[in-house]
Formats: sequence, C-alpha cells, structure tokens
Amino acid sequence: MARRRAETMEENRSKLIAAGRKAFAEQGYSAASMDDLTAEAGLTRGALYHNFGDKRGLLAAVVNQIDSEMALRAKEIGATNTDDWHGLLAEGAAYIQMALDPEVQRIVLLDGPAVLGDPSKWPSQDSCLQVTRQTVEKLMEKGIIKPLDAEAAARLLSGAALNAALWIAASDDAARVLPKALEAFHALASGLLMKQGDIGVDMIA
Repeated sequence: MARRRAETMEENRSKLIAAGRKAFAEQGYSAASMDDLTAEAGLTRGALYHNFGDKRGLLAAVVNQIDSEMALRAKEIGATNTDDWHGLLAEGAAYIQMALDPEVQRIVLLDGPAVLGDPSKWPSQDSCLQVTRQTVEKLMEKGIIKPLDAEAAARLLSGAALNAALWIAASDDAARVLPKALEAFHALASGLLMKQGDIGVDMIA
C-alpha cells in the first residue's frame, strides 16, 4: 500500500513537471495558469501545492530537470573527445550553444533567474560544478593546466559558460552573439594551460 502510494506521488510529480514544462515554454512563467497546467496533467491545484508548494516550486523542479539534461548532454558531447582538455572545452561550448534552444532560453535562462534568483546556487548548477572540478583536478594532476585551486578554476569555468548562455538568451540576436561568446570562452579557458601552444584550443562549432 505504501509502495503504491509512493509510486502514485511520483507519477503525479512527473505529470505536473511535464505540464509545467510545456506551459512555461509556450506561455512563459508569468502567463502560465496553474488551473490550466494542472488540468493538462489531469490533477488538481491541491496536487500541485502538495508536491511543489506553489507555482515557483514547480518552476524550480522544471528548471532542475532541464538544466540537468543540459549538463548531461554537454558531458556526453565532451566524452566524444580524445582527451580531457578538449572534452572540457567541448562541454562548455555545448552548454553555451544550448542557449539557442527556445525552451532552454525561456525557462532556464530568462524566467529561471528572474524567479528563482542566482543560477550558481541552483542544485543542478552545483552538480555540474562538481563534475567540472573533477575534470580540472585530473588535468592538474597530468600537468596540463596550472596548479591553481581546483574549486576556483572550476567555478570560473562554469561561471563563464553560464554567463555566456545568459548573455545569448537575453540578446536580440542570439545567433550573432553565439560565436563571440564561444571565442571568448575558449580564450579564457586557454589561460589555464600550463604551456600555451602545447595543446590546441581549436574552436568547436
């Protein structure tokens, strides 16, 4: 009985997150109606309050889901590279490029910060930071990047990618801003290299 109840609660959470994700992407957070999105999920407003507290809580869950998916996609892209350094660059570039996705733009990069506050404090961003830190530590151990504080280097790299994505999302011409952001990100990251020129920092399209 308890197991079935837990399964039902998880199903309801998933339905509400899916409905919220659709509503926030199509209408934006402010215009999205709680009555409409709960009806879309086949649930009541009480179910939303029970699972997320309020509309803001639902947005937080949706942002966490999308941002986690972005980090996973970036990691998968990075893993296709032959070494950790280019993998790190590819992950950052991939995250920045996702700012062109309309759903990512509206929910994660525009409404997210406006409603939930500083993105660097989101749980999904913290998880991404820890992965970046592990990669940075490995690169330091191999003597590829300078022996700096690993957390500081990881935070600055993650922050650069995040702020580049925020800039693109807020721009009136995202396609024009993207290559500028990628070029600057690669230039900043290359400053961590132990010996400039030893390892290429080719731009990633």
